[in-house]
Amino acid sequence: MSTTRRAALQQTLTLVTSAAMLPAWAQAAWPHKSIRFVVPFAPGGSSEIVARSVAVELGKQLGQAVYIENKGGGGGVPAMQDVAKATPDGYTLILGNVGSLAVNPFIYPNSGFDVNKDFAPVTLLAKVPNVFVIHPDLPAKNLVEFVAYVKKNPGKFNYGSAGNASAGHLAMEYLKLMTGMFITHIPYRGTGPQLTDLLAGRTQASSAGLPALSAHIKSGKLRAIAVGTQARIPALPDVPTVAESGKALGLGKALDHFETSQWYGIMVPAGTPKDIIKRLQEESLKALKASTVTERFASDNAVSGGMVPEEFGKFIASEQRIWKDIVTKAKIRAD
Repeated sequence: MSTTRRAALQQTLTLVTSAAMLPAWAQAAWPHKSIRFVVPFAPGGSSEIVARSVAVELGKQLGQAVYIENKGGGGGVPAMQDVAKATPDGYTLILGNVGSLAVNPFIYPNSGFDVNKDFAPVTLLAKVPNVFVIHPDLPAKNLVEFVAYVKKNPGKFNYGSAGNASAGHLAMEYLKLMTGMFITHIPYRGTGPQLTDLLAGRTQASSAGLPALSAHIKSGKLRAIAVGTQARIPALPDVPTVAESGKALGLGKALDHFETSQWYGIMVPAGTPKDIIKRLQEESLKALKASTVTERFASDNAVSGGMVPEEFGKFIASEQRIWKDIVTKAKIRAD
């Protein structure tokens, strides 16, 4: 065999061996099959609305189905455990939020995973205004009257949330900390289930994203008493912010910087190839600019994201610092 033929054969064998050593998922262009997008809450809340809106557009752009898998309960821990163990190949995503990424590390220290080591950030999708609502049977027309009423009847009322460490749970505990009122937390497996009981009057209050509450507020089935943003929102121009109510509550400027919103972003298992993460971020940004998404977000007063992975990682770290302090002061625990 000639030297040239021997060298060519050796090169071919090397290429074949190298290809065989690669993981199966690395041998085909991504994506070549459907993508699982895990939402750690039951259907019916802001989380699913944000995820589903973006998933539909991602599916169109990538040429593969991006299907939503709701996996509620346990404060999002079971869903995060599931995805942390998934193959890091770009075919399993999870919708991270303020609870699962910024709060759970401090109230579920033995979850079996590390948010900062076992997951990689892709991009922030949206920030959604938190709205505080009560059942209309309560004799309170605004936040000031609600706080006063609860203080006169401590321990007699319950508020529901989408689950431990959900955005609604955190918002209400933050409000309780700042106002000194006592109202019991009832965790559910998602916004949808907790709204069922609130609408029926079995619980009396809640805080959730506007997308899940808007129709009920308009119909009069729920009464909006405050928004958690620093400025009033266009959809509810007559509803004051929590910060505006500080002086009327006799708290002076204590609530001036009160702010709580729901935010959602895409995370993937650590070890997912950087080129896939980059592609996911770019395609997500494109999806966020699609008319169907921008119109939906505008109707819900949601602010679109689109951050690059590094920027989203820094955002998560800053949120962890903020909520670690609130969790400690409010003594938020896994109920």
